[in-house]
Amino acid sequence: MTVLDDRALNRATLARQLLLDRSDAPVLDAVAHVCGLQAQEPQEPFVGLWSRLRAFDPAALSELLTGRRVVRTHLMRRTVHLVTASDVLAWRSRHDPMLRQRVLGVYRRDLDGVDLDELAAAGLEAMADGEPRTTAELVRAVAGRWPSVPARALGEMLGALLALAQAPPRGLWKVRAGVRNVLLASWLDRGIEPASTDGSDPVGQAMVRRYLAAFGPATSTDLRAWCGLAGLPAAVAAVRDELVGFRDGLGRELLDLPDAPRPDPDTPAPVRFLPAFDNAILGYQHRARIIDDAHRGLSVAGERVVLVDGRAAATWTVEADTVVVTPLGVLSRAERDAVAEEGRALAGFLSDGGGQRVRVAATAS
Repeated sequence: MTVLDDRALNRATLARQLLLDRSDAPVLDAVAHVCGLQAQEPQEPFVGLWSRLRAFDPAALSELLTGRRVVRTHLMRRTVHLVTASDVLAWRSRHDPMLRQRVLGVYRRDLDGVDLDELAAAGLEAMADGEPRTTAELVRAVAGRWPSVPARALGEMLGALLALAQAPPRGLWKVRAGVRNVLLASWLDRGIEPASTDGSDPVGQAMVRRYLAAFGPATSTDLRAWCGLAGLPAAVAAVRDELVGFRDGLGRELLDLPDAPRPDPDTPAPVRFLPAFDNAILGYQHRARIIDDAHRGLSVAGERVVLVDGRAAATWTVEADTVVVTPLGVLSRAERDAVAEEGRALAGFLSDGGGQRVRVAATAS
């Protein structure tokens, strides 16, 4: 079986994630291709798409949100993701057990004795008029039935039990707005697809294929790390004959679609600025293809990273009108110049074509 080292996997990931060459795909198609963008920080998906698409216009993403063609919702790993309307309608029921269990993992004692079906029914009743509500408003509407349950526990569980979206203006370009929840089915005027009951799991099988198209080659544990679902081994087994297999440098089995891109490991990789919590890193259990183990914690701490030759080589932030880059190690003069050039382009994007200031700091100690 062919062995793919970290550099080969790196180039495959960059190609699948539209980070090797910027894509001309429409914004909606790009969001679908990468299986959504993690979005608990509302402005981060705009940077993620800017790094992936040529001539990206942030207004296009805002229009998709207001036009209800993409939505912000808790989904993979019970984190907020920006996903297409079609995907959330197809995937939400498949995620229901995981969403509930992750809340119970934290609040089981607080929710002891609460009938979850009754709580879900109360939540649906409170949302029946279709008006957006904050989580606090939703909790106040049902709390009289469970006066001894902490509001935080009720709110978190309602968010898992009810298929909710975060309504605009939350998530629009350069708009600051709190979370207001709406029922997905009402917001999209379409019903959520029910989970299969015959054990065939067509949604799980489709997710396996979609994940590999956007992240492969990858292990089954990588797949689980991306979506948070434990029940996909049967789905993997069902599509196994469609896939090809490889090994990584540690001997782990990698699965992939046969015709998916696997570029030459020596393919040049341009500098790319990733937003916080980007799934190009978080979409794997084994992240060595992009980030060194010594810096793995950055990916879960909300640090924005800069890819140099395809790997996390710096962090970045914005101070006033300047993009500030802090290298994680030594950058060559050519690498610093390339980082500065891409940083100026990012600064121009963030300032709507205004200032293009960038500062590459000294190497982090």
